[in-house]
Amino acid sequence: MRRLAILSALVLFAPIALLQAGCSQQKKASTIKVGIYGSLTGGTATFGKSTVNGAVLAFEEANAAGGVGGKMLEWPTEDDQSKAEEAATAVQKLINQDHVVALIGEVASSRSIAAAPIAQSNGVPMISPSSTNPEVTLKGNYIFRACFLDEFQGRVMARFAVDSLHYKHVAILKDIKNDYSVGLAQFFGDEYKTRGGTIVGEQAYNEGDSDFRSQLTALKATKPEAIFVPGYYTEVGSIARQARELGITAPLLGGDGWVSDQLLKIGGEALNGSYYSNHFAQDQPSAALQKFYADYKAKFGANPDAIAGLAYDAANLVVDALKRLQASDPAAFEALGSDKSDAEAQKAARAKLRDLINGVKDFPGITGVINFDANRNPVKPAVVIKIENGVEKFAASIAP
Repeated sequence: MRRLAILSALVLFAPIALLQAGCSQQKKASTIKVGIYGSLTGGTATFGKSTVNGAVLAFEEANAAGGVGGKMLEWPTEDDQSKAEEAATAVQKLINQDHVVALIGEVASSRSIAAAPIAQSNGVPMISPSSTNPEVTLKGNYIFRACFLDEFQGRVMARFAVDSLHYKHVAILKDIKNDYSVGLAQFFGDEYKTRGGTIVGEQAYNEGDSDFRSQLTALKATKPEAIFVPGYYTEVGSIARQARELGITAPLLGGDGWVSDQLLKIGGEALNGSYYSNHFAQDQPSAALQKFYADYKAKFGANPDAIAGLAYDAANLVVDALKRLQASDPAAFEALGSDKSDAEAQKAARAKLRDLINGVKDFPGITGVINFDANRNPVKPAVVIKIENGVEKFAASIAP
């Protein structure tokens, strides 16, 4: 009787086990994974959080509309702790353990530069939402970005300083250990001097510093009309406060590294009269942008910054390419969505996905229409933001 009971149980259990196994396989085959990595902790944690929020909003919208070809999107996410070496580790994990078909990240150029060769060598398309250093996409033909380059925004701010603000004498205070800051300072300085301006002084600091008084004192002696500070919000706010404490009244100029809801909390009134380049302005009259603002605020309880908007665009570029792959090559699309596919078939499918991302035409991003140049960089205008009475306002749009 005991043996018969066991056999009966096995007979009853077998269909259930097979059904569960079938469901498990079906679940695996019914999802596509796109990895996200960024600085969720560390010195620039707001960058990573904005990136994840923007990308997740895009992926959830796609899933709510039925997914892509009936497959739901998943987004395994890794924290690189605001460190370049951790960015490389995060991407290794997303590729080798999570088997993602594409990557969204990073914000900081130094971290994208560390991670990009890994994505390239594995044949996994990577779209940086907001790394602006030119070196990022030069790491290989699988590497893209959704933002303009430092060369462009550096020249934009130089043009704005000369043509709109009529400043002839400007100083520079840069983060010497940051690829983004060093590159942006160089591009700004080159363009500014070409337009007849004079760089009256230049000083440096390191990310994580808290006392900038000696550098600011040296720059004060040069009597600049403005100080260009191409750093991250984490230091910019403190630099502004200490500059005012030292009696420096010249406004600060900067780039999109200033973007954070923490900028004004750190810098306060000391930032009034300052300007920085950005990818959009909250008060721009764009129906798509305003819808994004409303949807983001409803989900996350806060207004999105430009980094969130760029991540939203980057994620939607992947979604768009996946849809076009499903329509043009169903077999390749199926290979991306199955853990059981042959490794070579998956690699070939990712190559086709890369080609479709690269071939996008007039993609309607909320940060601007996107077409890629020969180095997979979008050509799009920059916005200049003015801080006035503690409020960030649209000041100008400057085309390439």
